[in-house]
Amino acid sequence: MSEADPARCPGPGVAELFASETRMVPPGIAEDSWRDLGTSPIAADRYTSADFFAAEKEKMWLKVWQMAARDEELPDPGDLIVYENVGRSYLLIRQDDGSVRAFHNVCLHRGRKLRTDSGNANELECPFHGFTWKLDGELKRVPCSWDFAHLADRNMSLPELRVGHFSGYIFVTENAEAPPLEEYLAPLPDIFARWRQEECYTGVWVGKVIKANWKVCAEAFMEAWHSVTTHPQILPFTGDANTRYSLWGDHANLALTPFGVLSPHLEGKGLSEEAILAAMGIETGRSSGSAGILLAEGETARHALAAKNRALYLDDMGYDSSDITDSELLDAYTYNIFPNLSPWGGFTPNISYRWRPWPDQNATLMEVRLLMRPPKGQPKPRAVEMLFLGEDEPWSSFTGWGGLGAVFDQDMANLPYVQDGLHASPNNRVELGNYQESRIRQFQQTLDKYLEGRLSKM
Repeated sequence: MSEADPARCPGPGVAELFASETRMVPPGIAEDSWRDLGTSPIAADRYTSADFFAAEKEKMWLKVWQMAARDEELPDPGDLIVYENVGRSYLLIRQDDGSVRAFHNVCLHRGRKLRTDSGNANELECPFHGFTWKLDGELKRVPCSWDFAHLADRNMSLPELRVGHFSGYIFVTENAEAPPLEEYLAPLPDIFARWRQEECYTGVWVGKVIKANWKVCAEAFMEAWHSVTTHPQILPFTGDANTRYSLWGDHANLALTPFGVLSPHLEGKGLSEEAILAAMGIETGRSSGSAGILLAEGETARHALAAKNRALYLDDMGYDSSDITDSELLDAYTYNIFPNLSPWGGFTPNISYRWRPWPDQNATLMEVRLLMRPPKGQPKPRAVEMLFLGEDEPWSSFTGWGGLGAVFDQDMANLPYVQDGLHASPNNRVELGNYQESRIRQFQQTLDKYLEGRLSKM
């Protein structure tokens, strides 16, 4: 669908910016994909009802593909990850042949969790009575085996889950009838192949419990136009309301937000290209030094910023950047994979979000990763461990990601009050924009398909 079809904010959109690129934009990135999903309101109690949450657990979470880990979290044989969500506990284990297998983290004797934390092991021994399994899930040892002769005729291998891989992420599903992961994610595998994020590693990982429903948290990152009031400091360099929204199938969508340009809310304010850079904390002029930018005659802040990122994140690291577009080095390619993963595309250090109910419909564990690329030819480091922030620790208390923490604090200042308001909604109604909030509508409609059994098998 062309960019002119839906109603869009005045000002230069993504198509116009692509037309001024210094390099040709590949078709897979240049293409726009949007469809009108209607304007009906959605019910507020979808975010607050214990019954609705119970239906999600039974009819959706057990049917979908979930991102459980990244490859760099378990690089060596015997490395294992405990992944838990909505009362389920899974073990992901790196095998001797380099593959990853996933099992239910439950002893088949009396039901204790086999592991409560991630780490490395050469076997899986239950701490309760000592039933032990090999890392491939085969039963290895039974204490007092004379009392369990009846198990010889029973399948005592650990129940296994399906495993899929995408761009360095490892997904699992309990659903034997779910489509292959590549089909579930389409067209993202083809798009992300260009960015080679399987080469990247988790260099920053921060988590915090938010007092809001997991969908409230996820939806806060599905549209950009909240910046006008929530993040006013970024308006001088963010085309927030000129974001392009793309929708594919049931499980994938994108918000492509241009950076290095004025927000349409500031059009006519007379801000210069140098002012755009200054708002980002970048010095301009001949005395600015190596950290600054000296704009050439007629050069835009956007092109200068892309050139700086091209050198910093690719050229100086030994990678070929000759065909990499300005957009891929500058803009926010914020994808969403149903139900709870949001990986950014492009070539700069990539943000990745994950949301899990923690433990019920009124709270969420939100995790933020920064994926970084090692210098060309150097091994990929093991992932850092997650820093779990306490209730009284703001995102900005972690200083290892510059100004990002302050931006997340602005977002999180809204979300508990959204949850409170939804509980108090007098008409049980949430209204959404037709275009700028179309990703939220697709997300909610896909959830309905699972709850109604239309996507429980494919």
